Amino acid sequence: MEKNRSEYPDLIADIGGTNARFALVDTNRQFYADRILACADFSDLTAATKAYLTEVAVPRPRQAAMAVATPVIGDQIQFTNNDWSFSTETIRRELGLDRLLILNDFTALALALPLLNPDERRAIGGGMATAEAPIGLLGAGTGLGVSGLVWSGSRWTPLQTEGGHVTFSASDEQEWAISRVLHRRFGHVSSERLLSGPGLMNLYTALAELEGWPVDQLNPADISDLGLAGGCEHCRAVLNLFCGALGAVAGNLALTLGARGGVYIGGGIVPRLGEFFDRSAFRARFEAKGRFSKYLATIPTWVITAENPALRGVAAALE
Repeated sequence: MEKNRSEYPDLIADIGGTNARFALVDTNRQFYADRILACADFSDLTAATKAYLTEVAVPRPRQAAMAVATPVIGDQIQFTNNDWSFSTETIRRELGLDRLLILNDFTALALALPLLNPDERRAIGGGMATAEAPIGLLGAGTGLGVSGLVWSGSRWTPLQTEGGHVTFSASDEQEWAISRVLHRRFGHVSSERLLSGPGLMNLYTALAELEGWPVDQLNPADISDLGLAGGCEHCRAVLNLFCGALGAVAGNLALTLGARGGVYIGGGIVPRLGEFFDRSAFRARFEAKGRFSKYLATIPTWVITAENPALRGVAAALE
């Protein structure tokens, strides 16, 4: 006998530039069978999804929602930070789904913000959120994601943006010098060129060029780990620059959205920085906006500490 559609689990996924996170949602809207797969191990999203479904060995889902780290415009999707591309309709048929919803990864994370418990975020600095005021969101990982939420009168509406690719605005002589180095390399210097995993590498090599360091063969995780441990003064300088610049960009976002509901920091990098980030120049740079410093001082900023929060937003999008 054919199962009722409600008896099948829903498939949800958060597909970044590096990793693909999958899970299933049962009829009580609880997650289970969550897995993380490396994108580089698979030729495309269909292959990764089929590998996951084979591993968990459950009845084939009838509907799915997937957050992807790239703009979602029309049927054809091309990832920004890996080589995958796909047609939404084609992958729906290949996976045997009745319904497939594709949304931007930071749109999904934005949808999760109202679902977070107080102990799933950590305050950085002061301020108090205004109810139903716009909320800002940004996060550095493989790229720099930017989104937000606007209250429509009955529900929160997420913003789909590519704000990580706006032009980086330097605030002091050192940042100007770094911007000039990166401009020679890339032409356009976006915020993502500094505030992401590859951005940590760009900051490290730009500072090395400016200050005459020898360049060690480090990856972004090395820079974070060595900087936090105090084993590399150059890496620590990179982290200090990163945190301050992220604060400036977060302040710009707060002003742009009028985000008196607060600004959330997600992504893979900042949560790893822990107390170093709390003590950094992030909050001072967030508020350092001249005549609008007092305005920004009233806006709270939080680091998201929940595990896999984007998956909550993906699941919410299916409801």
